[in-house]
Amino acid sequence: MAIYHIVMFKFKALLPPEEVKAACDDMLALGEKCVHPTTKAAYVKTLGGGKDNSPQGRQNGLTHCFVSKFESEEDRKYYLESDPAHHEFVAGVKDKVDKIQILDFTPGEF
Repeated sequence: MAIYHIVMFKFKALLPPEEVKAACDDMLALGEKCVHPTTKAAYVKTLGGGKDNSPQGRQNGLTHCFVSKFESEEDRKYYLESDPAHHEFVAGVKDKVDKIQILDFTPGEF
């Protein structure tokens, strides 16, 4: 059962654009850097992400959004709790953002 993982950031206003781009590149690279401990294969399916361009004005300050997919609850749990590549990313981005919002969902579950 697939789980979609949506991460939204509000980068700090004075953060240089090249640091924002580097953080975004690092987020997208998790799709290749996160390797399953048993299979040794990439297990995070990065579907994409980028800078907000919605004309609706309902972003609440969030500026960037990324969507990933996990094939199982076990994969998501490993990613959140144990994956060293994910932990390294989180440590590197936490001082660059003012706000992070995360939503996960399983298609068809309401």
